[in-house]
Parts: sequence; structure tokens; C-alpha cells
Amino acid sequence: MIRWSVGLEAEGDRDMSHDEILALADAVAGSGGIATGIGTPRYGAQLVVEASSREEAVSKARAEFESAVRSAELPKWPVTRVEVVNEEEEFEG
Repeated sequence: MIRWSVGLEAEGDRDMSHDEILALADAVAGSGGIATGIGTPRYGAQLVVEASSREEAVSKARAEFESAVRSAELPKWPVTRVEVVNEEEEFEG
């Protein structure tokens, strides 16, 4: 298994409040995650997952992200950006 850092971002039709992003941050904290998006029409999270492939990492991170969005009671917006890097790639760059 490899550790992956997966960034996901969803975009919608209104700006996100401080409290909404704080709720998302609380929801992703257990996954070693951080949240972004205060004052923008998007919200996102950077999550750390263990997986054997890039595809598995994205799948696991998406599931965690969707669960966190539900927990934070955010609007269900489409994911518009996904960035993935594993710990080996991170050290090379």
C-alpha cells in the first residue's frame, strides 16, 4: 500500500461561508484532511489515503469526501477537480 494525497474540489452557485468550510474541515480531519473554500463558490479537501493504485486512491478519497460533505451538510455539487500524488512522486518533485 502507498500513501496518496488526493485533492478534490466541488463547484456550485454561491459562496461558501466560514462556518460551512469549518464544518467540512471537522469532517475531514479524521482522514488527515484539510478543507478550503471560504468566500468562494467552491469547497474542497485534501485527503490522505492508503491504496495500491492511483485509481483506488481516487475512489477511496471520493467516498471519504462525499461522506464529509454529507456530514457537514453542504450542498451536493459536482466535483470539478481531482489531483493525486503519491509519497514517492511528492519527494521527486
